[in-house]
Amino acid sequence: MLQQRVLTTVLQQFYRQRTGFPALLDGRRSESTALPDVAERTLVAVKPDGVQRRLVGQIIQRFEQRGFKLVGMKMLQASEDLLSQHYSELRTKAFYPSLLQYMTSGPVVVMVWEGHNVVQTSRTMVGPTNPVEARAGTVRGDFSTHVSRNVVHASDSPEGARREIQLWFQGQELVQWDCCDQHCLRGA
Repeated sequence: MLQQRVLTTVLQQFYRQRTGFPALLDGRRSESTALPDVAERTLVAVKPDGVQRRLVGQIIQRFEQRGFKLVGMKMLQASEDLLSQHYSELRTKAFYPSLLQYMTSGPVVVMVWEGHNVVQTSRTMVGPTNPVEARAGTVRGDFSTHVSRNVVHASDSPEGARREIQLWFQGQELVQWDCCDQHCLRGA
């Protein structure tokens, strides 16, 4: 019993500092502060330049510190066929051949993250496509050097996330599990 209280106190302190959910953790649940039971999912991919520069761990750490839950991850050498499906809306763009060349130049680490408002929040965390426009504190603002080498991809909408997750992952590759801190967020 004492261990559970200590764990709860530590987790509450962590979430106050890291995720901005103090109202939930102090027991002040209301319609406006309650998180929905159904969590949203998004796809985040560390591109070849991010993998080659050994940034995968730092990117994972940012998402975990934000309170999101990793439910799928794999490293692979993406095929041109897979990438042409992923970037189908860009096929007519002049930069498409160089994009394919870049994305097949090395391995990518593809992840599925789950959490409240994870699609929009991850887009904010990643920053604009062009690192010149990205603020410090975003993944691209901190790590990107050029628009054509922008370290990471994040789904742009819940619909896009569903499409991309189905493209990159099979259902059994995604794991449903509860974090030890889940009760703090759901009020259990």
